[in-house]
Amino acid sequence: MNIAVLDADTLGLDLDLSPLAEFGEVRVFPSSAPDEISSHIGDCEVAIVNKLKMNAAAVGDAPALRLICVFATGYDNIDLDFCRRRGIAVCNVVGYSTASVAQLTIAMALSLATHLPAFTFHVASGAYSAGGAANCLVPVYHEIAGMTWGIVGYGNIGRAVGKAAKAMGCRVLAYKRTPSPDANVVDLDTLCRESDIISVHLPLNDGTRGLFSAEQTAKIKKGAIFINVARGAVTDESALAAAVIEGRLGGLGVDVYTAEPFPADHPFYAIRNLPNVCLTPHMAWGSREARERCLWEICENIRVFSAGGMRCRVDL
Repeated sequence: MNIAVLDADTLGLDLDLSPLAEFGEVRVFPSSAPDEISSHIGDCEVAIVNKLKMNAAAVGDAPALRLICVFATGYDNIDLDFCRRRGIAVCNVVGYSTASVAQLTIAMALSLATHLPAFTFHVASGAYSAGGAANCLVPVYHEIAGMTWGIVGYGNIGRAVGKAAKAMGCRVLAYKRTPSPDANVVDLDTLCRESDIISVHLPLNDGTRGLFSAEQTAKIKKGAIFINVARGAVTDESALAAAVIEGRLGGLGVDVYTAEPFPADHPFYAIRNLPNVCLTPHMAWGSREARERCLWEICENIRVFSAGGMRCRVDL
């Protein structure tokens, strides 16, 4: 069996891909332009991708291709209809990044609520040493204990964030499609109206695309912190940027964007240096431990597929 890893640089240069050699020859490409994907796959039976769009135009003939393994949970970059027509199986990986994404979500919330960069800069700049005062309490910050944390999407990651939020003394609200015995489930308007912190943990699909439209964004409680670690297209990014500029949002933390990396004309480019904005380069999923788990899961997906099994199939 021949395996092509098509965008290895996005997996981290420190990740050891040698476990894949168990299954045959492994061809590793640091990156693949859209017009290179077909030739990079060549006669490979398995393609491993993270961010690349896999569709008819990109894959082309690739007559030997039998399996696409997505190095992620989300698979909105894969044209499943095309894969079904071609008889190409598609597997994702579930649950590998829960701790990693939850950790960044909590870190963003705490940093934005505490204005941590402002205080560290006060010391790093030399102002603290030169000022003569034993402490600095500007900007004013508030305890999150007693605040309401709204979680949009209460799957593995949302639950992990909810558990941490409760441990810090927050009241937790959840927005999800079905009732849950371990969550206070409310409608989205109620969550937006009552939450001091909102974090988004939804997959991108037809039902979630544009969920936080300009109209919905306007319903968010004034001064709230909004965090998106799901997919950029779940939100109206222009509306979020405007809410920050106009002072309606108290803080904005985002790890995911409609264009990655986002260009200079993106709505977030103009606000990237504001003190109440925390933008990170789609790294929430990527702790060393999470990536190692993901690789192990992909190996297991290939192993089961080779034996005729149906593990983690998203094309069925």
